[in-house]
Amino acid sequence: MFEQKLRQTKQRYQAISEKLNAGNLTPPEMADLGRSLSKMEVIIDRINAYEKYHAQLQEAMLMLEDKSLDAEMRELADAEQRDCQKKLEQLTQEIRFELLPKDEADERNAIIEIRAGTGGDEAALFGGDLFRMYARYAELHGWRVEVIQSNETGIGGYKEIIASISGKDVFARLKFESGVHRVQRVPQTESSGRIHTSAATVAILPEAEEVDISIRTEDLRIDTYRAQGAGGQHVNTTDSAVRITHIPSGVVVQCQDEKSQHKNRDRAMKVLKARLYDQQREQLRDERAGTRKAQIGSGDRSERIRTYNYPQGRVTDHRIGLTLYKLDKILAGEELDEMIDGLVSEHQLKLLATQETDAD
Repeated sequence: MFEQKLRQTKQRYQAISEKLNAGNLTPPEMADLGRSLSKMEVIIDRINAYEKYHAQLQEAMLMLEDKSLDAEMRELADAEQRDCQKKLEQLTQEIRFELLPKDEADERNAIIEIRAGTGGDEAALFGGDLFRMYARYAELHGWRVEVIQSNETGIGGYKEIIASISGKDVFARLKFESGVHRVQRVPQTESSGRIHTSAATVAILPEAEEVDISIRTEDLRIDTYRAQGAGGQHVNTTDSAVRITHIPSGVVVQCQDEKSQHKNRDRAMKVLKARLYDQQREQLRDERAGTRKAQIGSGDRSERIRTYNYPQGRVTDHRIGLTLYKLDKILAGEELDEMIDGLVSEHQLKLLATQETDAD
């Protein structure tokens, strides 16, 4: 089965190469085939290396079967056999991961939504900490962050903040951050030094493209109103704030951060499309998976996924049982990759186990 998959992958790569070199293609077709070819180059290199070491292993085994082989040559052949077997085991695992079904949204930009949960002002402050963590993480990766909608508390926190993050593989790196994030710490306003627990929810949505979601004008109700700041005061004198309701789904999005009604409408539509696309993906995933869950946890955003414990300086991801005593560096975005790498690896292993079970 594995060898057959390798042959099929090489045949597909060859077919794309021939089609690309044959000509008679439109520029969009050429670009699409070029991207497909580029994506396959890593696995093709690994398959070629696998075939090379497999051939070397066969040669070494044949040499060891030769009774006339002297002791020195036998020792060399034995070392060659062990080395090839080790490299083949590693390449087999890498190729299996490369052959796993890809999430079509992995290469997309993302919409991040953070909302304060239980804990009042402390939860809003924690929401602000989380947003700054992701913003710094994005900066370290060369991504661009643009705030779409925010509801500040006035003391550095957010009751809600929505932003778009654009760059390479944004959704692939951030998609497992969705869920309830819990913080345990002594609030600045706590005089007795008692540790409080509060929470904020994070939702990571892949940004929708025009071909993903078709929204009919008659399905939308668009209201405009005056933007308001913290405490309810008006921040401008024009009806620039926009609220869009998608009537069939009941999804409501509002945006007031820009002074231009047109810009607020565009930003609200971007969030609306992302939410509808996310709903579509969830429905499709549930249909494909049935009752089986191949995701990290259930994917439910009401699920507690991570705890940030300030007194102990630790961050624990409850889905994979990973604890890192690097709270400051994680909140600074510097060590968040270690946590994300663990989640990605666990996800790949679960997918691999699911495929092997299906193959049986």
